[in-house]
Amino acid sequence: MSYDRAERVLAGLDDEQREAVSAPAGPVCILAGAGTGKTRAVTHRIAYRVLRGDVRPQHVLAVTFTARAAGELRDRLRRLDTDGVQARTFHSAALRQLRYFAPRLLKSREAPDLLDSKAKFVGIAAARLGLSFSRTKLRDLAGEIEWAKSSLVEPDSYQTMALRAGRDIPGDAAEVAKVYTAYEEAKTRAGVIDFEDMLSLTARGIEEHEDMAEQIRAQYRLFIVDEYQDVNPLQQRLLNAWLGERDDLTVVGDAAQTIYSFTGATADYLLDFTRAHPSSKVVRLVRDYRSTPQVVKLANDTIAAATGAQAKLRLQLIGQRPDGPPPQTLTFDDEPAEAAAVAARCAELIARGTPPGQIAVLFRTNAQSEVYEAALADADIPTVVQGAARFFDRPEVRQAVVALRAATRTSHDGQSLPEAVTEALEAVGWRPGSAPGGGQAREKWEAVAALVRLAEEHTEMSLPEFNDELARRASVQHVPTVDGVTLASLHAAKGLEWDAVFLVGLAEGTLPTTYARTPVQVEEERRLLYVGITRAREQLWLSWSLARSPGSRPRRPCRFLASALTADRPELAAQAKAPGKKRSSRSGPIKCRICGKTLIDAEPRKLGRCLDCPSDVDEELYERLVAWRTLVASKAGLPAYTVFTNATLTAIAEQRPEALTALTKISGVGPRKLMVYGEAVISLVAGAEPDEVSAEGLSSATDS
Repeated sequence: MSYDRAERVLAGLDDEQREAVSAPAGPVCILAGAGTGKTRAVTHRIAYRVLRGDVRPQHVLAVTFTARAAGELRDRLRRLDTDGVQARTFHSAALRQLRYFAPRLLKSREAPDLLDSKAKFVGIAAARLGLSFSRTKLRDLAGEIEWAKSSLVEPDSYQTMALRAGRDIPGDAAEVAKVYTAYEEAKTRAGVIDFEDMLSLTARGIEEHEDMAEQIRAQYRLFIVDEYQDVNPLQQRLLNAWLGERDDLTVVGDAAQTIYSFTGATADYLLDFTRAHPSSKVVRLVRDYRSTPQVVKLANDTIAAATGAQAKLRLQLIGQRPDGPPPQTLTFDDEPAEAAAVAARCAELIARGTPPGQIAVLFRTNAQSEVYEAALADADIPTVVQGAARFFDRPEVRQAVVALRAATRTSHDGQSLPEAVTEALEAVGWRPGSAPGGGQAREKWEAVAALVRLAEEHTEMSLPEFNDELARRASVQHVPTVDGVTLASLHAAKGLEWDAVFLVGLAEGTLPTTYARTPVQVEEERRLLYVGITRAREQLWLSWSLARSPGSRPRRPCRFLASALTADRPELAAQAKAPGKKRSSRSGPIKCRICGKTLIDAEPRKLGRCLDCPSDVDEELYERLVAWRTLVASKAGLPAYTVFTNATLTAIAEQRPEALTALTKISGVGPRKLMVYGEAVISLVAGAEPDEVSAEGLSSATDS
């Protein structure tokens, strides 16, 4: 092999990357911060070792966590003249080995078939126990069994270990343990295995069959493991089996990006690497080539406050790009106003030349997506939903919509819209204030709860009108798109990056989630925010709202935002630093602007005053608003109330808002109506005639 070619591999690397690439054979730990070129370091290290003649390409096994990452490694290695390296996921590598050695391990049998659905066999197991669960509960039980097997937890020790780990158990722990036992028995009877069995069988085959161990260890002599902070105990067991007594192992990871502990992943192996391998070399990659120094500073400030074991390996990133705009931190009255402002800013970025595909809106849970899907669709901005179905495509939402349509056949006299919606949803099993345990079930509950919150924003509507509004939202959100603004949860955004990133809904109870009850769980929520921040290359927007919907319970800013708020919102920074304290809020109960009495009923809340308090309506303005509404509704072929109700027009004529920020405070002016009609209404308030204004304009980002 050519030493000259090997030396050329080092060209263009920074000092730390060069140190990692040229490290001698043996255990190497590369601590690689976000955007520091870890893939470059990994591929160049493999190429350097191969081109120097240290190892042949077919003797290298590079392990990643996704097929996409494995494909990227192979592509880069080909460009470095290093073909033949095996780059695979743990599961792909194990399956290949198990199929090859199955005749030896399983007495001349082929490898058993792999389960295509763990939930199906969980259902079979439950039925044998006389239990019946919903599909969502079955998926949660399947996820819990997957965690147990990945964590090397057997059925007889599940109760103890699950409680010790602080698991959000989908039901009674003893019942889960019984289902787990029955699940294993059902698989054995059917002669099938799941993905965890595949890893376990491969590891046990190497551990117990010397000939298999010798053959695999002769084949693979250099191991590279990416995202080492996400390895679970079962994967580490397989890695140990592959290695045997050897130590030519390079691991790459970032403890600050440990965000999958709920699946069994643990940063313990990264944290303990030098203890397990006393002769190891540790290299820190800290030069951030992805983000501007302003984004890097916020990321550093956010993770600097971290505590716990992972904080011991945190990295102080150093931005390498030219300066960019400072991150924006914004506060809104409620989520609809926040979504409308995000949509307006996205429209502005696109108009200025940012491709929609280089913009992302990131949130803590998929259930938060609906309001942003709606606001962006209303602004005619294409979207792509990453890692989940669009809101109205979710099975639980489709079921809820069917229930709401069916409910129109019964009388709802005397009920408010939120009461009618809640009653209809209770008929199909949803209960307010009773989010279940288990991630899938809770996510389903939250998605349906989003429909109730939407009803609370449209109290002026009847149930049939609300169903029409849901149908309209679904139709505009289902338009096929190719290049669009990405909507994704923070977990789904891991490993991705965009020019402009919106981190939204950053309020206590959402991030950190209310389900993060222990200090360890809260610290993982902080790392989620850190991952979100480090997705941005140039522009970063962090926002939160004082309430979910107009008049709902007030909220505090996310406690992790203290550093971001200190400079421009010191009064909020104090709240973020002390999340246990109550704060005063503009978003408490809606009160009459004349007498101060708390408003309960829908019409007074919309007007902003008691019905018997004197009205200061501008009659001439009200008439112009009604005439304008008639023109707009006629042109669009819509009922007049879908533009604005009489009560909303009365409130506008009484309060006479002169800017979009004031208009958003009027009940009934949600994000869609603000985007479509906001400019027209402000022009009418300023004296314009109905036929002089357009209903097509978008509100500006500055007014929002």
